[in-house]
Amino acid sequence: MTKSTEHWYASWFDTPYYHILYKDRDYTEAQNFMDNLTDYLNLPEQGEILDLACGKGRHSVYLNSLSYNVTGVDLSEQSIEHAKQFENETLEFKVHDMSKPYPKDFDAVFNLFTSFGYFDDENCNLETIKSIKLELNEFGFGVIDFMNTNYIIENLISEDIKTVDGIDFHQKRSVKDGYILKDISFDADGQHFEFQERVKAFTLKDFETLFEKAGVYLLDVFGDYKLNKYHAQSSERMIMIFK
Repeated sequence: MTKSTEHWYASWFDTPYYHILYKDRDYTEAQNFMDNLTDYLNLPEQGEILDLACGKGRHSVYLNSLSYNVTGVDLSEQSIEHAKQFENETLEFKVHDMSKPYPKDFDAVFNLFTSFGYFDDENCNLETIKSIKLELNEFGFGVIDFMNTNYIIENLISEDIKTVDGIDFHQKRSVKDGYILKDISFDADGQHFEFQERVKAFTLKDFETLFEKAGVYLLDVFGDYKLNKYHAQSSERMIMIFK
């Protein structure tokens, strides 16, 4: 059986296999990033944060532990269902399309871990940034944490096999028509699955164009989760602060 959908992210992110494949993500690194980012932004005590495309809520939960009021939103119903177990008076999770404005103002809107550039309709990328602008209060900051496309393409591993929980995930990576593609195939639970991750290969210049069209202003760019200076060829990340 092969699973696929026109909007790949809507089906792949909702499978348990997506979370199995990426279960080894570095939580300590993610928490240190949130510490560094919130310190840099000097967010108000008990400030309001929107975690845009929050997945199962790992960043949201940690931000809430730092005494921020956090709203986590994601298109994946299964991810939000999982995240809801962590809800409290200052932490909530909702199913929401990030290309549409969330009806609330925030001190910060975070879009983390390359959760941008998935849309089949490229206009939705611009609409997402316009929505972030509408979601920010007068003193709020937007943050997009994206891969550094230059670095990724230069260091692309064309093919490998990653075994997790007894499942052999065959991964093939390529660049085509302005997108970075990862084809993933595996057998599990008596079935064969195939998915393709497809992310727009945005450069910093591309983001600057989107920001200009959306009417927001790029304030700073960092190249890693320690918030070191961004270098176009050698930085692993492209962390953009704007308002």
